[in-house]
Amino acid sequence: MHIVMFGDQHVESSGGAQVSMRLQRRFLERAGHTVTIVQPRLHARRVDDPASLDLPSVPVTLDREYGMTLPTRAADRAVDAGMAGRPPVDVVHVQGDFWGAILGHRFAARHALPLVHTMHNRVDVGIEATTPFPRLALRALNAWASGAILPREPREPGTDGWAYLRRFAARAAAVTAPSSHFAHRLMAHHVRPGGAPERHVDVVWNGIDDEMLDAASAAGPPRPAHPRPRLVWVGRMSPEKRLLPFLDALADSGVAADVTVIGGGGQARAAQRLVARRRPAARVTFAGRLPYAETLRRLAAADAVVQSSIGFETQGMTVFEAASLGTPAIAADPDIADELGDGVWRVGAEPDAFALTLRDAVADIAAGRAPRPQPEIAQTFRQSSRTAAMVAVYERVRRR
Repeated sequence: MHIVMFGDQHVESSGGAQVSMRLQRRFLERAGHTVTIVQPRLHARRVDDPASLDLPSVPVTLDREYGMTLPTRAADRAVDAGMAGRPPVDVVHVQGDFWGAILGHRFAARHALPLVHTMHNRVDVGIEATTPFPRLALRALNAWASGAILPREPREPGTDGWAYLRRFAARAAAVTAPSSHFAHRLMAHHVRPGGAPERHVDVVWNGIDDEMLDAASAAGPPRPAHPRPRLVWVGRMSPEKRLLPFLDALADSGVAADVTVIGGGGQARAAQRLVARRRPAARVTFAGRLPYAETLRRLAAADAVVQSSIGFETQGMTVFEAASLGTPAIAADPDIADELGDGVWRVGAEPDAFALTLRDAVADIAAGRAPRPQPEIAQTFRQSSRTAAMVAVYERVRRR
């Protein structure tokens, strides 16, 4: 098959959806398929990739890591022109929620192609965390989507984040979600393929590179291997990820640990200033963005990974990567903690719960009683198995 993926951001930028798309492409190609990725041009650095169709874009963050392609008719023409010399397309796979999603849906409609839409984001939570007037922003977003996707079709009612996702799902042959809890939440809010109440959302977890998983597992030192517990936080430094509340809780906890923060984003300087001001007992190192293989190696060598966001993550890939490597998690989101099962310290809802959980986790690690992740997670999240699951979805929508 020839699968065309549409994303909101360039796959070489930082982010869980981008990592997932890179892995999907590689394992699909390994299985004999052809993949084209349509995405905004990356401004932070130059990337030349014949499998990519990079569209004109404008940077939307100061570090130029993220960009936006306006979904205009000119952009549609650029997509069609870029696809003209490539093999015939079998399936369109949208893995975005904004401009990439609109361009992908319009491309599929113009060429009468089956479309699979993977919902990666809690749009409502993300907008509430990053905009000053979230209700107004969601109302505007819904109005924009109604006019931009397929304006001649009937418009779905509603102005919240779920209504926005319903507009895309109604035009998709299949909708997938990267976790059971998000799939259930989507269906509870009537986000279903084709808008049909009897149809379900497919759960296809984001995967972990098979070879890197094996290499990181083999390279990881035995635990405990250090007198001070080692914690790792990985993610985009933006408000919905709640890095700053984690660092505040770390200072409040008074724990003596080595903490590595991996990633970049708009709150990087604020995080560094917070650590300088609060002077936590823990030693905090900002490692910046790291290659995927190195990130996995750090997760394998850590005593625990910290996941601080609440309600935003549709999967929370980092904690599952860590669990696959035998590293437990300190999880603030109860849905993600439930998905993990064993191998997790749960942050409660009471005041100072984060600091208290950090104290408990560090004490457990030091005493050698840290919980162990379920060993079957390592097999469940191998990218080879996730690719097979997605290919089954592709084949199903092609037969319809």
